[in-house]
Amino acid sequence: MAGALRGVVALDGPSGTGKTTAARELAAALGAGYLDTGAMYRVVTLAVLRAGVDPADAEAVAAVARQADVGVATSPQAPTARLDGVDVGAEIRTEEVNRAVSAVSAVSEVRGLLVAEQRRIITDAVATAGGIVVDGRDIGTVVVPDAGLKVYLHASADVRARRRSAQDSARGRESTPSQARTSVQRRDRLDSTRADSPLRAADDAVPLDTSDL
Repeated sequence: MAGALRGVVALDGPSGTGKTTAARELAAALGAGYLDTGAMYRVVTLAVLRAGVDPADAEAVAAVARQADVGVATSPQAPTARLDGVDVGAEIRTEEVNRAVSAVSAVSEVRGLLVAEQRRIITDAVATAGGIVVDGRDIGTVVVPDAGLKVYLHASADVRARRRSAQDSARGRESTPSQARTSVQRRDRLDSTRADSPLRAADDAVPLDTSDL
């Protein structure tokens, strides 16, 4: 089935719905590229934290984003995230980054810079691999509004909290479902109420409840 995908599949939804797993496996099955846009925002967030910048200071955050060299690989078998050429895949999944990423992602200039880069990556992947599966929170509404297939994944808060807690534990971080639920609900609130590109389903997206999947 290699090279079977032609064009773009957009997978959107809140955290804990299985976007990354679904996107990577679909891309691998179809011989397509894969792009985790959330990882790009996490890389910028890491750069902001390393610079000692307050994530709520939009002007300072934007200045860091302009200087940061954000790199991601589009192989579903080996996706990587780099900051200034160095692999930071583990560092961008820390709780410190989790707490700050929504604030950094809400900065309009950050979104503008990363959306432009995401579109470039997608265009290149379609030209070379024929297609790409992209996951995020604004893919079908902003990044690729003309994607051939848009899917909006959702799941109950309890299920997502259990998944996030299990992920944290697997990475060696202490986390209870209660703590994870608080974190998930906070992220949902911030992402869905930001002024620029809020989290929402595209009008033509196919809804998919992954609670029991």
